Amino acid sequence: MTSQQQSSISLIQYTEPYKPFLDDYHLPEEQLMFTMLPIEKIHNPKVTSTSSHVLILDGDRPVGYFTLEDGAKLQKYSDNPRARVLTSFSIESTFQGKGLAKDALTLLPSFVHEELPEVNEIVLGVNQKNVAALNLYIKMGFMDEGEIFEGAKGPQHVLHLYL
Repeated sequence: MTSQQQSSISLIQYTEPYKPFLDDYHLPEEQLMFTMLPIEKIHNPKVTSTSSHVLILDGDRPVGYFTLEDGAKLQKYSDNPRARVLTSFSIESTFQGKGLAKDALTLLPSFVHEELPEVNEIVLGVNQKNVAALNLYIKMGFMDEGEIFEGAKGPQHVLHLYL
């Protein structure tokens, strides 16, 4: 099942047939300090097997990726057992600047409702140095309640999207 809006952007759970697309996924060096490449995240042993790896598709081509994590990672950001933490959100470098991140975040609530109906909140941490991402998330409905998390790469704003 996918969530889709007027454009050709949709969100789907990652499946192995998409691996060749992700093997060729590139991000600028300055963005890699804030995120992880999709294949690295999918095969990261610290990510629970119950986390959701999500592809952002333009038609049938993956153009972006994120993970909705539970477990120990979530507990760093929220006490809500029905929350998930959004991590490793990115748009592949050749598709950046086209509004695809905004389109994907617009679809996020309906995707979560369809695929993870038990989830009632999405939380995430945005590095204080990543002003563009912080502004995008707030524009898309995430709320900054003044919480700061000291992450491995510096202080992060903790943002909440209540579903």
